[in-house]
Amino acid sequence: MSSADNSPVECPSFETLSLSLEDGIATVSLNNPDKANAMSAAMWRELQQCFEWVDSEPGARVAILNGEGKHFCAGIDITAMADFIPRHTKDQQRINEQLRLNIKRLQGNLTAIERCRKPVLAAVQGACIGGGVDMICCADMRYASRDAYFTIKEIDLALTADVGTLQRLPHLIGRGQANELALTGRRCEADEAQQLGLVNRVYDDSAQMLEEVRKLAAGIAAKSPLAIRGTKEMLLYSRDHSVEDGLNYVATWNSAMLHQQEMFKAAMSKAQTPEFED
Repeated sequence: MSSADNSPVECPSFETLSLSLEDGIATVSLNNPDKANAMSAAMWRELQQCFEWVDSEPGARVAILNGEGKHFCAGIDITAMADFIPRHTKDQQRINEQLRLNIKRLQGNLTAIERCRKPVLAAVQGACIGGGVDMICCADMRYASRDAYFTIKEIDLALTADVGTLQRLPHLIGRGQANELALTGRRCEADEAQQLGLVNRVYDDSAQMLEEVRKLAAGIAAKSPLAIRGTKEMLLYSRDHSVEDGLNYVATWNSAMLHQQEMFKAAMSKAQTPEFED
């Protein structure tokens, strides 16, 4: 890797997240293990702030999203639910409008993970429930330890999941399988999650998982950042558009973004990994 400025990058600090940057890899850790990394109001806000920082920081080429402690994420912190319910008026229509705006804001908090131009690899151990599933559906790749399990819990709370799972999960595992998980709220264990395509690989324990995911991230970080960012952009665009639209977009993208010197450098570097500017 190469950068115009090799000085250490100072990462922002957060109340509910831990963030580090090393060798082009940003590691974002949910950091509320005493509550199984339940998503407080602060965590929702900070996830967006954090991934917007990763997106804008040239030295960050790829991100790993994991959770501290035994569980990845227990979903929304029920005690924080009151923060999302409007109370400033008794006018029901205005309450409803504000609630809609609050839901849209929460959607945006997680969509920042998907919109981050750098690939995001989610590493899941233990419970991944409700909002945790919404979160990992925004990642580009998902990995799990053997003890991981996934639950779309909203249906058991008399809620319709509303921050991304119902929109993204069918693209990952197919509509029929997504329908079953969403309508039953049942647990999906790690091995089944791999069979369905929700996770790419399952590892024996969280330590092995993080070691292997970091190796994958390092491989991505070593490649041309322009090519990586373009590939992520095309994959997301093609998910939501026709084949013809996708082909037209990538033709336009490469006509503007194709870097001939980096292509030559990549093709000619046989003995060692080429270095690319951030």
